[in-house]
Amino acid sequence: MKTIYSVALMVAAAALLMIDVPAYASKTDDRIESSAKKSYVFKTYLKDEDIKIQSKDGVVSLTGTVSGESHKSLARETVASLPGVKSVDNRLEIKGERPAEKSDAWITTKVKTILLFHQNVSGMTEVNTTDGIVTLKGEATSQAQKDLTTEYAKDIEGVKDVNNEMTVSKTSKKTSRTTGDKIDDASITAQVKMTLLYHRSTSALNTSVTTKRGVVTLSGKAKNAAEKDLAAKFARDVNGVKSVKNRMTIEASK
Repeated sequence: MKTIYSVALMVAAAALLMIDVPAYASKTDDRIESSAKKSYVFKTYLKDEDIKIQSKDGVVSLTGTVSGESHKSLARETVASLPGVKSVDNRLEIKGERPAEKSDAWITTKVKTILLFHQNVSGMTEVNTTDGIVTLKGEATSQAQKDLTTEYAKDIEGVKDVNNEMTVSKTSKKTSRTTGDKIDDASITAQVKMTLLYHRSTSALNTSVTTKRGVVTLSGKAKNAAEKDLAAKFARDVNGVKSVKNRMTIEASK
């Protein structure tokens, strides 16, 4: 009788486990889908896009349409950085024609994206490109901000030169775009990854990015100390970043 009773208990326990595992997976999937929709990236940059998020056992599918390649990549990087996500199947389609690589439209999009991600420049800057020469218009809060905007724009692949026609505000305005506690870690990680990818000086770096409570950790390899320092500088100026731990190593010269 004891043997039969023990077997019955084991069968019952196994049955409970079989019921519990899908339930747990379902909760995780629900949390992933909810976190993605509530993320800073989806609520700010992707709010007007038609994106459907479906998670099954941590494997996330993105379907729908977006206005450009940068939004497609941004959606993927944000979701991939969420806890519990194993992989992302990015099936998002881009509306309209894709601009040719290094074309004026392509350059303009990249410059605009970079200026949106960085805290210390104005995301409202008007950007136009003709034959690889970028013209910036708008208002800067200081000469330092104007100069930084020029520096960032010049560091985008395909940019030949920058004409900065921004005016400097006579009255000192304090710009506070966002703070670390308002932006989720997944959104910070996605912005930092794309920032390093879009900047010409750091695009070739093999950098891993993780974020915890607004503190970004960089790891990977840089060719020299200048590249390592530049990666930290760009990451530090991304929306929501509180501080950067730069654990990148410098490749030994051959």
